[in-house]
Amino acid sequence: MLRRQRGRGRTTEDHVAITRLPSAGFSITIRISVTADASAIGRLTTCVGEAGAIVTALDVVDSDPTTVVVDLTCDTADATHADQVVKALTALDGVDVRKVSDRTFLLHLGGKIEVSPKVALRNRDELSRAYTPGVARVCLAIAENPADARRLTIKRNTVAVVTDGSAVLGLGNIGPAAALPVMEGKAALFKRFGGVDAWPVVLDTQDPDEIVSIVRAIAPQYGGINLEDIAAPRCFEIENRLREMLDIPVFHDDQHGTAIVVLAALTNALRVVGKKLADVRVVVSGAGAAGTAIMKLLLRQGVGDIIAYDRQGALHRGLDGLNPAWQWLAENTNRDGFSGDLRAALNGADVFIGVSAPNLLTGDDIAGMAAGSIVFALANPDPEVDPREARRHAAVVATGRSDQPNQINNVLAFPGVFRGMLDAHAEEFTEEMAIAAARAIADVVGAEKINPTVIVPSVFDSRVAPAVAAAVRAAAQHPTPPPAADPGPADLPEIAAKEAAPASPLSG
Repeated sequence: MLRRQRGRGRTTEDHVAITRLPSAGFSITIRISVTADASAIGRLTTCVGEAGAIVTALDVVDSDPTTVVVDLTCDTADATHADQVVKALTALDGVDVRKVSDRTFLLHLGGKIEVSPKVALRNRDELSRAYTPGVARVCLAIAENPADARRLTIKRNTVAVVTDGSAVLGLGNIGPAAALPVMEGKAALFKRFGGVDAWPVVLDTQDPDEIVSIVRAIAPQYGGINLEDIAAPRCFEIENRLREMLDIPVFHDDQHGTAIVVLAALTNALRVVGKKLADVRVVVSGAGAAGTAIMKLLLRQGVGDIIAYDRQGALHRGLDGLNPAWQWLAENTNRDGFSGDLRAALNGADVFIGVSAPNLLTGDDIAGMAAGSIVFALANPDPEVDPREARRHAAVVATGRSDQPNQINNVLAFPGVFRGMLDAHAEEFTEEMAIAAARAIADVVGAEKINPTVIVPSVFDSRVAPAVAAAVRAAAQHPTPPPAADPGPADLPEIAAKEAAPASPLSG
């Protein structure tokens, strides 16, 4: 569809039908000079709306008798869409676009974190105690008793966020320098939600031996190691080797953080539809770091059956050419040896979990799942299936997006997990901690609050990190394997009564 713009005789495409949803991640501020008439501001906001963007703010910067200068802020879908919005505004009569600022880039100028001293250094007396000569006494105390480092240094509250830049978000192998903004953001989240001082450690190597050697060498400074955005399968080797070497917890967030939040969300989703974990069949798309950890945690909790998919297709016994991680999955999942395609596997399945790639499925594929089905389409920013289509057929739908209900976000887990491990002086991360953390997240929602669009708490819920920390601390101090979680109708009868709804109440 084409429409004629006023004033300059230009014809531009009508961009209302954009394929991706506008997001604050692509927010722009446009400084505009426009003729000062009664309809000026209305014309600007109408134009932005017709271009498919969302106006979030409009501020008057300056004016005179004939013109007004405004800063118009709007959310767009991506960089191309942002350019289209600017072109549409430029084509309006009496409009002069002076400057366009990308608000995401502005936020990152100079980085997002800094070091701030905890002690004042106002005079010689304070300097003498914080540094030489007084600091020597503390150094000697630690040399005599190394365990005192946890009590007398930043080690008690500091985590290294380590990456080689090989599997960054949905961006792939972009290297250490390009990964640094993500690691900075991770460190900021640690501080904001867990009170943990985390620091990015980006390594200019992707050799597992070198990574292990470097992390082992820097470990004395830290109370924990958070591995981040390291590609599978070497992430498994690196984590396992470091766990054997170090006396501090090693936690790969892409694996365990994701698995914890998925288990928490699935616990409540099963309560909504009135099913037991032991009775459901789960299809998982993506057998990388996240998918493998999710499946291992579900197996530990007694899931009925899992069919795992990756580039080789359905993983099953007898499949050749599998790496060790996939071989383990082939031997421990897919009870009946199913070897069909992903769509066929979904027929009659109770749960779909996607940690793979966008737009693999359609609403029709979801329609073939069992009554009261659950869909976790977690590929970001574009899920495996359009959540609007999935909600037409599934009882519960979750994504990784912040602009959709039921956001499954690792920030629900890792700040509290590390807070609990640091407080307990834990020397390792265990499955018991993972299960305890998942239960804590699920329980924060509360039985009286759970519904198809609320299966996990908000990432800004101030109760989450303390609850997770307390659960992890208890698991560290009393490492008794908990019984498998198996929520069902008996737990929440008023919710379980809704079983078998073939589509979400919000569909349509």
